[in-house]
Amino acid sequence: MSVALSPIVSEFETEEQAASYDRWLRAKVQASLADTSPRIPHDEVMAHMDAIIEEAEKRHQAKNKTRAL
Repeated sequence: MSVALSPIVSEFETEEQAASYDRWLRAKVQASLADTSPRIPHDEVMAHMDAIIEEAEKRHQAKNKTRAL
């Protein structure tokens, strides 16, 4: 069940907090857009993460097998 959020109600207590967050977010986005480091394709990142997860699962299973003995 989802609750509709009012666009009138702010997540911030004050206008200054909202403005401060907006400045911070805009600076982060601008820094990211200006970053010239090489991009890593999503599929490559996901393949790497899948390999990390698979290896962790193997270690976990091996650890549990030795405890069962």
